[in-house]
Amino acid sequence: MKLLVDMNLSPRWVNLLADAGMVAAHWSTLGANNATDAEIMAYAREHHWVVLTHDLDFSAILAATHGDKPSVVQIRAEDVSPGVIGAQVVIALRQMASELEQGALLTVDPSRTRLRVLPLPPR
Repeated sequence: MKLLVDMNLSPRWVNLLADAGMVAAHWSTLGANNATDAEIMAYAREHHWVVLTHDLDFSAILAATHGDKPSVVQIRAEDVSPGVIGAQVVIALRQMASELEQGALLTVDPSRTRLRVLPLPPR
């Protein structure tokens, strides 16, 4: 699994994920800093990345398009720094790796982790 860390998260996430044995890159090293969420999603889909973000727009794009890829991992916490919630995110990524490879929306917050298989059902 390759993790594309969104611009709204610190590049420090890349080191934390690499230290956990995962392949990761911050969007700032892959594309334009002013890229839209849709452009980031298209890149992730084309290049087989899982998007790690704090932005709810990515799940909204999945819902609106009924997309089955790319997988998205949303961190829903006040403090999204790797030192605070990083261990919980790494545990969730390891536990849900096969689902993320197939296509899923994973939400990690301090009190729980939720997984929804893609495509998301219409509302």
